[in-house]
Amino acid sequence: MDKILTLIAPRGALSPDNLAKAAAALRAAGAEAGAVQPLAETEAADLPFAGLPLDVADRVARRALEGSPVDAIAQDVAGRRKRLLIADMDSTMVTSETLDELAGEAGLKEEISAITRRAMNGELDFEGALRERVGMLKGLALEALERTWATTTLMPGAEELVATMRAHGARCALVSGGFTFFTGRVAERLGFHEHYSNTLLHDAGRLTGHVGEPILGRNAKLVTLKRLAAEEGIDLAATLAVGDGANDLDMLGAAGLGVAFKAKPVVAAAARARVDHADLRALLFAQGYRVEAFRAAL
Repeated sequence: MDKILTLIAPRGALSPDNLAKAAAALRAAGAEAGAVQPLAETEAADLPFAGLPLDVADRVARRALEGSPVDAIAQDVAGRRKRLLIADMDSTMVTSETLDELAGEAGLKEEISAITRRAMNGELDFEGALRERVGMLKGLALEALERTWATTTLMPGAEELVATMRAHGARCALVSGGFTFFTGRVAERLGFHEHYSNTLLHDAGRLTGHVGEPILGRNAKLVTLKRLAAEEGIDLAATLAVGDGANDLDMLGAAGLGVAFKAKPVVAAAARARVDHADLRALLFAQGYRVEAFRAAL
């Protein structure tokens, strides 16, 4: 069969009943469904199928599994394993929005978080919203960045995702609308080959309230995806992109597998592939990796 539906759940939450419901839904929609192929017991499995478009398979599987914490991602079998990973940072590789947490050091977390939410849901121009938020932090001492980093937590599954893809020859790049202070540390911690982001300008140990230009925004993420794919000599079909905000939409749409990870509503609605329940290990299962092939942190 030429297509595969991968079902992924939080560890221990994928049941035989979930698998049976998904297979029955595919068959009811006119597909031919094969035997279940486990990837990790009670966490992930593949269901081969044929005779149904990918978007329809996604839709009918999600409808059948509604109310269960199970993600469904349909793909072509050919080219399933990707050779380039492009990942967003905030609320994707780390659990927080680092700018919002930094704002907490200035007593402005509530105000700045409200702007962040609107920008990430596509309600505000990203570049303008970034300049506005950074401007509100003028005069903040640089020690606040170190304190923010000290409380930043990696997203579950992030270490395994990067380590496993690197071990199998993929290039891994962190591409963020956030700031180099954080992306450099996250990239080093997780083993990304490189990172691209924005620069917080400072003088005499304090933030100036300005960000370096040009700002790395929505289009820059897409440009970076295309540039790195060209450098690797691969088609965009061989790339994987993951993110949660509106500034990720263009790169998600262009990548061979673009995954909206626990994304903002506008992103979840626009992206065909999405992970709403599982952790970042889902991106490895979606590529057909069995849990035995996962690598721990570098």
